[in-house]
Amino acid sequence: MHIPLDPAAPEPIYEQIRAHLAEAILRGDLGAGQALPSIRVLARDLRVSVITTTRAYNELVADGLVDSVRGKGIFVRAQEPGTVRARALERIDAALAEAARTAWSADIGAEELHARLTRTLEEDR
Repeated sequence: MHIPLDPAAPEPIYEQIRAHLAEAILRGDLGAGQALPSIRVLARDLRVSVITTTRAYNELVADGLVDSVRGKGIFVRAQEPGTVRARALERIDAALAEAARTAWSADIGAEELHARLTRTLEEDR
């Protein structure tokens, strides 16, 4: 499994792994019941410590995206459409709150911030 990692990114490596897998699950790239690579295999493939992959998987379990079955592995949990939407809205709200704080600290007004959001939405289509 290919997960792009950036050691220079402000997010810890385990969070980059968790975020990539969570996005793949929420997009449907990883289907319900599908097994994720074992903790050791993923650590070896990504060239990170087993502790890092363990933490990423534990976060996914805590998020309710996967189930850990003792002795068998980690499996993608079936996602309810309403739950997927609610999680997406939570992430959007957090990102927008951070953007608003950054804009406020740089004296960027709501109109310019809104224009940038609109442009970003149009570019990503």
